[in-house]
Amino acid sequence: MITDATGDGPVPRTKGLVIHWAARYDLLAWLLTGGRERAFRERLIELSAVEPGDSVLDIGCGTGTLAIAATRHAGPTGSVYGIDASPQMIARATRKAGKAGAPAVFQLAAAEQLPFPDARFDVVLSTLMFHHLPRNVRKQCAIEIRRVLKRRGRVLVVDFGKAQARHGLLAHFHRHGHVAVEDIESVLTNAGFTTVRTGPVGLRDLQFVVATAAEVVSGNDGVTL
Repeated sequence: MITDATGDGPVPRTKGLVIHWAARYDLLAWLLTGGRERAFRERLIELSAVEPGDSVLDIGCGTGTLAIAATRHAGPTGSVYGIDASPQMIARATRKAGKAGAPAVFQLAAAEQLPFPDARFDVVLSTLMFHHLPRNVRKQCAIEIRRVLKRRGRVLVVDFGKAQARHGLLAHFHRHGHVAVEDIESVLTNAGFTTVRTGPVGLRDLQFVVATAAEVVSGNDGVTL
């Protein structure tokens, strides 16, 4: 489902957790990174290897910070889209992109039903989003990511590798879930990806998986292999 960039319009149906408190989300990001959000974003761009001319999709883009950063690397010949199921997030992301002069496009959409044609993107980003999705929705999301990626396209998934402490300043604002790296790899492999790299992001207990789309497209069940 697509809506205009203001975040107005019908909210897409999703079985995942939707966060609506956009202003508080930016504060949470600052707390999570210990004030090093810019360095964190650049680390993610480095891991995903966004290059000039790339078409990029940020799934669960939140307030658009990572997508806006990606526009600087994709350059004028590239394109960057961000999707989120929260109208508040999309509205705030659009305002931030406008203020920054960044040509990122933000749309309301659910992670398990991406509103884009097959083989549209070179890079897909998913940061701190998988733990918000039930297992079956993660599988559908991975299938959708594979569908919209070009041949040999790549996906970066970043998430918490273990449960957070129950106490502390960050826990006061948000008690997150977690997804083991092995589980992320399994979901991506079953959707038709080949893992390239895994490891710690270098911040808290965040872990990453970089995978590439397999080259042969086949199957009667709609899954790209």
